[in-house]
Parts: sequence; structure tokens; C-alpha cells
Amino acid sequence: MSGQPNTRLADLFGLAGWSKGELARLVNRQAAAMGHPQLATDTSRVRRWIDMGEIPRDPVPRVLAALFTERLGRVVTIEDLGLVRHGRTGKRQGGGSEERPDGVPWAPERTAAVLTEFTGMDLMLNRRGLVGAGAALAAGSALSSAMHNWLHTDPALAADAPDLDHPLHADPAGFDRYEAAPIGSQEIEELERSVEVFRAWDAARGGGLQRKAVVGQLNEVGGMLAYHHPPHLQRRLWGVAANLAVLAGWMSHDVGLEPTAQKYFVIAAHAAREGGDRPRAGEALSRAARQMVHLGRPDDALDLMKLAQSGSGERVMPRTRAMFHTIEAWAQASMGKGQAMRRTLGQAEDLFVSDKGDVEPPDWMQTFKDEDLYGMQALAYRTLAEFEPGAAAHAQYYAEKALSLRNDGRERSKIFDHLSMASACFIADDPEQADRYARLALMSMGSNSSRRTWDRLREMYRLTAQYSGYPKIQELREEIKLALPKQKGRPGGDNARA
Repeated sequence: MSGQPNTRLADLFGLAGWSKGELARLVNRQAAAMGHPQLATDTSRVRRWIDMGEIPRDPVPRVLAALFTERLGRVVTIEDLGLVRHGRTGKRQGGGSEERPDGVPWAPERTAAVLTEFTGMDLMLNRRGLVGAGAALAAGSALSSAMHNWLHTDPALAADAPDLDHPLHADPAGFDRYEAAPIGSQEIEELERSVEVFRAWDAARGGGLQRKAVVGQLNEVGGMLAYHHPPHLQRRLWGVAANLAVLAGWMSHDVGLEPTAQKYFVIAAHAAREGGDRPRAGEALSRAARQMVHLGRPDDALDLMKLAQSGSGERVMPRTRAMFHTIEAWAQASMGKGQAMRRTLGQAEDLFVSDKGDVEPPDWMQTFKDEDLYGMQALAYRTLAEFEPGAAAHAQYYAEKALSLRNDGRERSKIFDHLSMASACFIADDPEQADRYARLALMSMGSNSSRRTWDRLREMYRLTAQYSGYPKIQELREEIKLALPKQKGRPGGDNARA
């Protein structure tokens, strides 16, 4: 017992709207349903958890996580409730002791447990069809401050999993826990192939249709990580976990589950570091930075990119560093910093062409090709054109180059390029060309489950207003209004704009 209030639990308790007595009764009922009929909680115990910082013994934290998850309609873990006995507080850079955002970084032996717990709760929400209030995104500066020292140190692989005599108990509430056993190289190869399939599906059709399958696969891998494997297999298994967590995060971001997405990106960074792959950890954090730019928080994105770049270590390849610079440039463009953006894109180009291709890139970088560099350049210039209309011509140039190379089935990226081109054409006072590219995007969006494409369409729609007197543009506006799904929630919540 810390003697200090558990502010995390208190905040969520307030959101849930229960009385202390009601929560005690719910804990007893839920525990019995989970196979613990002997559990007897009362109002005074609940008061000690909240007001005195007492951490109850297992299974109470898992029971509480299940209750709050169902009540709030979003994933709530024991980390979120402040009920983990180790690593809940720590020194921030700059001095002072403060509770870390989402309890990061957690101890190595907690990574598999956090992964399994979070995915299990996420699957429960999927199954019951719950949507809800969401949660606040952690600020980029808070995440980067909390994770800086941890990411810059080498992981100890021996701490990845507990001894077989003491298997890691990572089943938060009895939901969707895969009963795993130690596995061999053939099973890991099959898991690695499944990542490639999921990745291709996401790029082609968006994150909505396969998100649950990815989360379920990640949940199974979390169970596998509860056992010791030979170091070379353990590293590969952590790599699978990192790849699946990035995919789960990207798919969650794609459908507007923003805090859920951020949690998966952080889990991915932890998993990659546990496997000794710091470049992969940096790339996972760069996804969180892209999410921040999309949500209108470029300053947070820049904080995360600093950590992603510095924490990736010396083994990061030039093409990966080029990709990092394109994200940084997009954030700078969102802030109207044209000179900085151009300088950063120049660095990205230099790094990209310096990669001779004599070293096989990691699987997670094999989709960052010429067209992806051009697409990000187009997006950065299109974003800057809101501040400097002359940048629209550069956006058109790069979008055209990207589109000329889009032939690998990644339809979502092609939609984004069409929208960048259409927006740039509107800004450049070329409504006829803008109408053409907007319609090409609109034709493809019906078969895509990405909410982010609709968000970009809304941004483009705003630019059509000054051309509403043109019959073709007025017709386009009407078609877009009919096609756009209704927005729900607010940015930053689990129903936010994607």
C-alpha cells in the first residue's frame, strides 16, 4: 500500500459512474463468473484501492480490468488502472517524479503479459460489439520522455520470458487466451508468412476487415512468449509480435481507434526491443508520429520522431532513415515550416538514393519504394500548400510520379495519391483536373475500409467550396456529401477521425 491515492483508478472509477459498494458487488459477481467464487470484496476494500493506493491480489486486478473494459466500451488494462506492483512511477527527464503515460516503459517480463492482456480485452470488445467513450492520447513529449533511456539501452534477452517452472500468467480475464506451448522454427515461419498476408490485405483494403484477425493472432503469440525458447527462436518470435502489433496499431488507426492504435505502437516498440531490433522499435514509434500528424498534433509527432530516430541505433538502414525524414517533413509542413520541410525532404532523398540495395531490407521496410517516397513528398507539399499556395505545383509533380508507379495492388496508397493530387489542383486553381482525380479516388473508396481516406476526402471537400459555382464541381460536392460516412466522437477518442 503506497498511502497515496491511485489517480488512474480514481479517474476511471469516476468515468464509470459506479458507487464503491456497487463496484464491490460487481467484482464479487464477475470473479465468481471467472471461477473465483471465494472472492469477497466490500466497500472498504474498494476505498483502500482508490484512496490509499492499495494493490489487490490476483485475480482482482484482472476482474477490475474486465469490468471497466465492458463499462467504458474500450480496452482498459491493469496498467491503465494503476494496479501493477512494479514500474508504475519513475523519474522523468528534467527531474521530478511523475506517473508514466500508460505505465511505459514496463519491465521486460511484463511485455508478454501486457500484450496478451491488451489483445484479450480488445477481442472482448470486438465480440460484444462495444464502442465507447475512448481515452486521451498520450502526448508525444510524455511518451518520448518516458521511453528515452529505456530505448537507448540494450535489452537483456534472458529477461524476455520466465522460467518454465514459473510460466508467465498473462490471462487478464479469461478472454481469448491461447493455450500456447513452446514452438519451433516451422511454426514461426508460418507466423511470419501470416504477417505478410495481413500486411498485403491491409494495404489493399484498409484496416477494418482484418483487424480482429490480426489482434487474435497477436494474442496467440503473446501466449507463446510466455515460454522460454532458444534465443534465436525467441528473437524471431518477438519480431513476429512487433510486426503484428504494428499492424494492429495501423489498422486501429485506419478505422479511428486512436488510443487503441497508440497502445499497439508502444507494445510493438517494446516487443521489437525485447528481440534486440532497435530499428523496428523506432519504426513502430514513427507510426505513432504519423498518427499524431493526421490528428493535427504535429508538435507531438516531432517529439516522437526524435525518439524514433535516435533510438533506432546504428544498424538502421538509409532507406529507413529516409522514411523517418518524410514523416518529420510532413509534421513540419503541418506547422507551415516550409524551409525546414524542404531541407528535411532533401535529406530524405539523399538517404534514399544512397541505399545501394546490396543489403536485403527487413520485411517491414520492403514496401517503402520509390512511389512511397514520392507519395510522402506529395503529401508534405500538399500540406504546406495550405500556407504557401505555390507548393501545390510540387505536390502535383510528386503525386504524378507516385501514381505512375502504383501497380502493386496497394489501393489505399493510390487513393491517398489521388486525393493529394486533387487537393493540389484545387489550390493551384485547376478545378477541371481536380475533379478528375477526386472522382478516381471516390470510385475506389467504396471497396476500402480505411476511415483515413475519408478524412483526407473531407479535407479535399473543403477546398471545393470556392468552385461550387462550376456545375461539375457542384455535382462532385453532392456526390461526396452522399458518400461520406457520418462522423462520430471527437479527435483523440476511440471514435475520433482516423
